Amino acid sequence: MENKQHDPGTLAKRYAPAVYRLAYARTGCRADAEDVMQEVFLRLIKARPTFDNEAHAKAWLLRVAANCANDLFRRPWRSREVALKENLPAPEVSESENVTQAVLSLPARYRIPIHLHYYEGFSVAEIAGIMGKSEGTVKTWLFRARNLLQDKLKEGTYREESIQT
Repeated sequence: MENKQHDPGTLAKRYAPAVYRLAYARTGCRADAEDVMQEVFLRLIKARPTFDNEAHAKAWLLRVAANCANDLFRRPWRSREVALKENLPAPEVSESENVTQAVLSLPARYRIPIHLHYYEGFSVAEIAGIMGKSEGTVKTWLFRARNLLQDKLKEGTYREESIQT
């Protein structure tokens, strides 16, 4: 008999916001984040993995989300996209939106660890497991990302930069 706690519907209700936030942190686009979230839960239904506990289930979903978000940038049509060339005025943004924009302007490899650490509360060891990287790599990425964020927030340079993939 399947554990009701690990039923795909229950997991989707519980962890969809975290999966979406991670996908958005990686892609910087709501539509892409929604596509990633849909793919993650389709994979959950297809794979029907067995989880030891809630932490294992959440880690599995976030790892799949990170992988799906990364896969999105490898798709052939992504190389044909071009940025808008119009100079549109930037809307007024709140301080929390400034931080979000600064995080989204980070290089892609830094966005996921920052999101997992500060928004989802994962430790360095847990992030390393989710991302399939060493703890040293995650620590380095977090250190570099913090420095970049500090510089970007001081200078406000994230406003002119496009989101880097």
